[in-house]
Amino acid sequence: MIFERIATGGCQSYLVGCEATCAAVLIDPELSQIDHYRGLCAQHGLSVKYVIDTHTHADHFSASRELGKALGVPVVMHRLAPAPYADLRLDDGDMLIVGELRLKALHTPGHTRDSMSLVMEDRVFTGDALLIGGTGRTDLPTGDPHQLYESLFEGLLKLPSETAVYPAHDYKGRGHSTIGAEIADNPRLQKTERAEFVTMMQALDLAAPTHLTEALRTNMSGGKTVAQLLSEAAAKVPFMSLAELNGRLGGNSRDLVILDIREKDAFDAGHVPGAVHLPRGQLELRVNSELPDPTVRILTCCEFGKISTLAAATLRELGYGRAVALDGGMKAWREAEFPLES
Repeated sequence: MIFERIATGGCQSYLVGCEATCAAVLIDPELSQIDHYRGLCAQHGLSVKYVIDTHTHADHFSASRELGKALGVPVVMHRLAPAPYADLRLDDGDMLIVGELRLKALHTPGHTRDSMSLVMEDRVFTGDALLIGGTGRTDLPTGDPHQLYESLFEGLLKLPSETAVYPAHDYKGRGHSTIGAEIADNPRLQKTERAEFVTMMQALDLAAPTHLTEALRTNMSGGKTVAQLLSEAAAKVPFMSLAELNGRLGGNSRDLVILDIREKDAFDAGHVPGAVHLPRGQLELRVNSELPDPTVRILTCCEFGKISTLAAATLRELGYGRAVALDGGMKAWREAEFPLES
């Protein structure tokens, strides 16, 4: 078996391949690692057959949809997963055949209702149900401590004690554990009675994941992250440097329209000399009256250079083919001590 564990902070994903057939699966892939996964597959000569998410992640962005499209393979999730882009939905006990490898789905709800573990002959990929020295939390959407208790004590912990445990998260670089070691040493598993386990889980006071809303929104729907939107917009527009813009000030105003898309109070507090004010929220509604010449060169600027990138991409989609964005935004302009007008 070819096996690679890929860490992204505390998030763990896995590439599992069959040496005999070069068929492989990717488990819980993370969006920022797409090129890494593809590089590993090329290095080992593997062909991915399935991309699998063990559950709907709330703390990072799944790469399953993007990889499924790029590789032309099914995205696999549990049948209760809300994601509309899941191509193959598994029930408890269903099995995936990958060359000579077998992966059986074990429904392990509790962290989320769609959580499943993937059981192989010598190891189990537990998602966020069972962690090394811990368990998944149950206070996020669709979590349930009663279900987690059953998933652990009536499911995962009945696997052979030597079964290796590979979770979807580990923040201490431990890699893997075993069922036997977790039964012996995992403090949460010492609460073997349902009532005391549930009480313990309900008493946990855990901070919400950093990207909770955005991760749930994108992973549940297949929508785009803000970073993806910005990256796609940046690929569609050219930029102008601060120094280049400064050098062009005072020239023929017909050659360049500087469009400040911040709110009025920010614009009034200080803007590039000669800039025209058009808030981003009104851009599509006022663009025809404010920018009657679609052939003019338009430079968009905002506070940090992000919203202006989106605005420049929108303008190009609307037919303003010479729209560009200011690299760095007004914060960088002020820090460089270039001239301001108020």
